Amino acid sequence: MNLSSNGVPIPFTPELFGPLRGSADLLGTRDAGALRERLHADGYLYLPGLLDRAEVLRLRGRYFSLFPPGLLAPGSPPEDGVFSGRVPEGVPEYGVVGHPAYAFVRSEPFAQFVANPVLSELAGQLLDAKAEMLPRRILRHFHRGTRRASRAHVDLDYMDEGSPRVVTFWIPVGDCPPPTGALVYLEGSHRLPSAEYAPLRDITDRPGDRRQICHDLELTARTLGRRWLYADFAAGDVMVHLPRIIHASLDTTTDTMRLSVDTRFVRSDDSPDPRWLRPWSADDGA
Repeated sequence: MNLSSNGVPIPFTPELFGPLRGSADLLGTRDAGALRERLHADGYLYLPGLLDRAEVLRLRGRYFSLFPPGLLAPGSPPEDGVFSGRVPEGVPEYGVVGHPAYAFVRSEPFAQFVANPVLSELAGQLLDAKAEMLPRRILRHFHRGTRRASRAHVDLDYMDEGSPRVVTFWIPVGDCPPPTGALVYLEGSHRLPSAEYAPLRDITDRPGDRRQICHDLELTARTLGRRWLYADFAAGDVMVHLPRIIHASLDTTTDTMRLSVDTRFVRSDDSPDPRWLRPWSADDGA
């Protein structure tokens, strides 16, 4: 595979990449303690097939149906999300007022999707308490040619004004192998002290934002001596991760567009970061 992130190539080699460990087998045991133990051991839970594939693809189709003609390849159904190679004229900047993503995260179909009790019940097990979903739920949409991806970061740097007892659920809304722009996780990085990766923050394509760690994923892996863990994600899969694990996304280089949802849960007796108590927009600064 020819992979990159933010336009910076990263060789797909065993030195730099390894497979995520699946944890779907633990769900069948109904052992919440085992799930928590695995989450804290690995920093993540990879849960293939947790959600109904057809339901996920319906959500994908609803979103891409909101765009004016021209975004989708001729003759392709919205559920496939195949990029035509151009964004129609008149579509506002991604995720701001007037863009379909802004309206979609405020829609009833989206609210029903993220309210799936499978998600809240799992969050409660992992937090060992009643769990509450934060209102700021993010929709990510990338297409070939954008060269825009999530830089290496930890979630806690973006929500450090509230309780650190938080879990993130990343849901690919459609099949998402690495070339389509999947998330990757730096192996065992949730155990690293922040001082160990602080020097990487000086090597950045966004000097005005110190929350990101680095846009160069190969440099990050080699500097910290750890591999990026990946999977060929499919519609219905869910990733759960801790707020201190370093993760990033790859560039979308396929005709199939990447669509995903980020939603976060806290314990209902905790104080969340107030910036996450209002609906997401791409220009909200949070």
